[in-house]
Amino acid sequence: MPVVTEDQPTPARRRGRYPKEFRRDAAALVIDQKRTVADVARELGVVDQTLGNWVRQERIDRGEREGLSTEEREELTKLKREVKRLTMERDLLKRSVAFWVKELDR
Repeated sequence: MPVVTEDQPTPARRRGRYPKEFRRDAAALVIDQKRTVADVARELGVVDQTLGNWVRQERIDRGEREGLSTEEREELTKLKREVKRLTMERDLLKRSVAFWVKELDR
């Protein structure tokens, strides 16, 4: 079992997103240099599965595999957020109208 010192981030403390460039470059090491995911992950200090996800997404972005590109995923996330906001606004307006209709009937 490896010893974790205070200056080494543990998986629980590390929980940050990696920069896009880092993810792209790490995936490129696997794809372009024909290296294994496990080898590159060990070298970079990332989890194999995480790097595997980056490789899969990079292949989609390059058009080598079917799926949603990074840009399409970002757009979908943005649109879902917008739909949620608009739905909340609509529901609030419905409740407001219902309230005012009741008040006018009195």
